[in-house]
Amino acid sequence: MSLIKNLRIPVIQAPMFLISGPDMVIAACRAGIVGSFPAPNARTIEDLDSWLSVITTALSNDKDAAPWAINLIMHRTNTRKEEDLELAIKYKAPIVISALGSPKEAVEKVHSYGGKIYADVNSPSFARKAATTGVDGLALVCSGAGGHTGQISPFAFVEEVRSFWDGEVILSGAISSGRAIRAAQVLGADYVYMGTRFIPTKESLAADAYQQMIVDSNSEDIICSDSITGVKANWMKASLEAAGYDSNNMPIAANIDFAAAASDHKKWKDIWAAGQGVGTINERLSIADLIEQLEHEYLQAGAF
Repeated sequence: MSLIKNLRIPVIQAPMFLISGPDMVIAACRAGIVGSFPAPNARTIEDLDSWLSVITTALSNDKDAAPWAINLIMHRTNTRKEEDLELAIKYKAPIVISALGSPKEAVEKVHSYGGKIYADVNSPSFARKAATTGVDGLALVCSGAGGHTGQISPFAFVEEVRSFWDGEVILSGAISSGRAIRAAQVLGADYVYMGTRFIPTKESLAADAYQQMIVDSNSEDIICSDSITGVKANWMKASLEAAGYDSNNMPIAANIDFAAAASDHKKWKDIWAAGQGVGTINERLSIADLIEQLEHEYLQAGAF
């Protein structure tokens, strides 16, 4: 039985660093999909408290709204992770998504108030570890995903995970259309993450130039590199070059320090992430209009 209720289509608007904020989350939930954001997008713990108050107030009386989610960075370098988790508990986040570390310390606390917790994983070994912690679902980050990405084909990843996991699965990686959503379900996923497709929307925090670059780019404009955060991620070549990098000769991997990365917002002014699905994105829409379009494509894809 599905753990996520009231979804118009099985989509989770992916939590995107410096892209998703309260406006995007609220619009996504009202349009009938899960809206989410990473906790570090709120620059201080006070800002996070305010964001969560805005989101819960806006959605509290909307019985038709889909649930919202907060993405918690569980890596040891995130000095705020305990405070972020406590605020997720305070506001009874319907869904908590752990990333870049074990969800273990959050599982019992989230379940204590009736919340659901999903773990981002980018390999079968991490999926097996997360499955032992009591999470409700696994989010498989596959090759082609924007931002921090996996290296495994979704065809291989889903099959291997389904050999040992019968819980819920979220699939990500270059999913930009209703047809792709339907295909993910055929593979064995319950939901999809969709991130890059939401960057050029009216509710996005992305700068206009970032949004336009998404519209203008295709899959050949994406490069995978661990030079920026120390973790392999997909970036738009043009943005790296605007920031002074040589996309054909990227420096060696950076040290992993998510606390520093999250606090230094100026660093990301010209460095923009995107998934390989950018080639199918050719316009900027409101989230409501985007969900209408995706639902139409999804229903058409089911009419065999």
